[in-house]
Amino acid sequence: MYSSKNKFMKNIVIGIDISKKTLDICIKEEKSFNYISIENKPQAIRRFFKPYTKEDLVVAMENTGRYNWHLLEVLEAFNFKVYVISPLHLKRSMGVTRGKNDKIDALRICSFIEKNQQETRQWKPCPDSIKKIKVLLTERASRIKAKKQFITTSHDYKLMKNINLDKLLSNLNLKMVKTIELQIKALEREIEDVIANDQKLAQQQKLIKSVPGVGKVLSWMLLSKTEGFSVITDPRKMACYSGVVPFDFQSGTSIKKRPSVSMLADKTIKTVLHMAAMSAIRRKNDLGDFYLRKVAEGKNKMSVINAVRNKIIHRVFAVIKNQTFYQKDLVLP
Repeated sequence: MYSSKNKFMKNIVIGIDISKKTLDICIKEEKSFNYISIENKPQAIRRFFKPYTKEDLVVAMENTGRYNWHLLEVLEAFNFKVYVISPLHLKRSMGVTRGKNDKIDALRICSFIEKNQQETRQWKPCPDSIKKIKVLLTERASRIKAKKQFITTSHDYKLMKNINLDKLLSNLNLKMVKTIELQIKALEREIEDVIANDQKLAQQQKLIKSVPGVGKVLSWMLLSKTEGFSVITDPRKMACYSGVVPFDFQSGTSIKKRPSVSMLADKTIKTVLHMAAMSAIRRKNDLGDFYLRKVAEGKNKMSVINAVRNKIIHRVFAVIKNQTFYQKDLVLP
């Protein structure tokens, strides 16, 4: 039974292509398509959505990082069905395409969500503490990248020795690197303060850091990516997202390769997980014992390390589920 209110509500699907300054919008109502471009500013976005408050509205967009912020901030105040789509997922779903512009991209986003709405996870606003951690981690990653660039550039200054610029440029670079390092430390302190001031996140961090190999950086990333273990609740999904699950490669009887991990993964968290696994296997614990045992059996070292990464994820989710600290196996000297 549909209420009289639902009877007169229109089913409207909106696809939005986001850029720094503008939003290109495709509006599908019944079988007709309309296009509009507005400024990527809260006031303009709010003005656009206001007439749709009583409609059954589906809104879809690509995940473009900080360019999404104004749009998502405004949509928090409305009761629409909102979907934030991975650009890679969208690209691979389109198959062979010809031509590209903002209008076409908005139409493709609109068509994608209309076909895949049931399989796509609906976006929900996250707590301010999670938002802050996400932003701070993005800024931290940006500065780490900049630091690497300055360090790489400093090696090239040796070529300037014949024109007496090597020392000057090297000193300027060194000062910049030190400034960036101070900024990174300031961002890290702020992340820790945000977590410390949120009782739930603080407890979750304590639990997951009890798992061998899990340090502060991995704990921040896990809290951010899972939004406090509310968005991703299955360790298998997290392992797949992190690119540590091997997949079979077989077709008929003639094509068969050894299972391998997919390249479609979050490379940042995969790298930090690798560091966590390396840290864990150097210590006396069950993960270290597992690594040594498998290597002694003749297993490929990288395959075993990948298995350790997978085990770390499952242990993290286990301590969160059980709300107990990780019980380390007793290792005799």
